[in-house]
Amino acid sequence: MTPETIYGATGIALFAIGLYHALVLPSALRRIVALNVASVGAGFVMVIAAWRPGGGADPVPHALVITGIVVLVAATAVALALVRALHDADTTETDDTP
Repeated sequence: MTPETIYGATGIALFAIGLYHALVLPSALRRIVALNVASVGAGFVMVIAAWRPGGGADPVPHALVITGIVVLVAATAVALALVRALHDADTTETDDTP
């Protein structure tokens, strides 16, 4: 088994695990973490797909993965802010009722 196959299988497994948990977990925070895991798995697969025999690699998919990481961090921050705002609104709403 080659290292490329192992890394590719790991990426696919991470993506599948993250996607499964994003669909079945009830907690919004855990769903965000699961989507992050799925994103890392997709990045693994893209980097391995860009690998060329002889030690070379196509730089475009690597640049896309780096850009995806930056977007992932920003989207995670927005999602966490929304979850916190929803939690605060829900807590305030239940505290105001007599």
